Amino acid sequence: MGFIKGMGYNLRGFFLGIKTPRLLLWGLLRFMVVVLLTMVAAGLIFAYHREMLEIIWTKPTSHWILWLWVVVSWILSLALFGLSAIFAYLVSQIFFSVLIMDHMSRITERLVTDRIEASENISIFRLFVYLVKQEIPRTTIPVLLALLLLLLGWLTPLGPFIAILSSGIAAIFLAWDNTDLIPARRMDPFATRFRFLLGTLPFHLGFGILFLIPGLNLLLLSFAPVGATLYHLEKDTGSLPPNTLTS
Repeated sequence: MGFIKGMGYNLRGFFLGIKTPRLLLWGLLRFMVVVLLTMVAAGLIFAYHREMLEIIWTKPTSHWILWLWVVVSWILSLALFGLSAIFAYLVSQIFFSVLIMDHMSRITERLVTDRIEASENISIFRLFVYLVKQEIPRTTIPVLLALLLLLLGWLTPLGPFIAILSSGIAAIFLAWDNTDLIPARRMDPFATRFRFLLGTLPFHLGFGILFLIPGLNLLLLSFAPVGATLYHLEKDTGSLPPNTLTS
């Protein structure tokens, strides 16, 4: 039940985001930041693609094995593109998107409740530093852990199981990165927020499972703070005004 509920909040937030001009603007800005950084990172990596391939395997002179070298080249290209996308997402998340996410959450909260609940009024700089501190354990470490598990899966007979496990971990923590926005803004202790995650794993898996779909994930991630904020507001109040989902 929690799994389906999580998927539902993700989609509800997306549709509310594209229907609300301010949320649409900030969501598209976040989307463009990630895409732009991905293109820049991919361009830098592919500029040195041949040099990287030469380090791994010098181009053979024999035509009998040249085809294998070409296959390895394509595999390396795909792997580098995937790494560039992950790198761009992490950089964007820490230095740009975390502020956009918090702002989108505040817009949604004001849209639903006509107020914004925060622990205290702080400057933009202090807010940025605080949000970055929260973002490192919330996103960077889990994503890197999932990648490490995926690499280990290639080296063991349990590869398919580990790949599924790492994907599930990534989905859960990507979801928590959004559902944690309001509790973090309220300055709730990290241990309390992490216990909340552990107690709602099916919900977070459902919320984040759509983030595993290539291409669609960047678009859904751009508006995920909306659905996550709706979830917390409905959890706190018991219901949401109907007009927030239809306007």
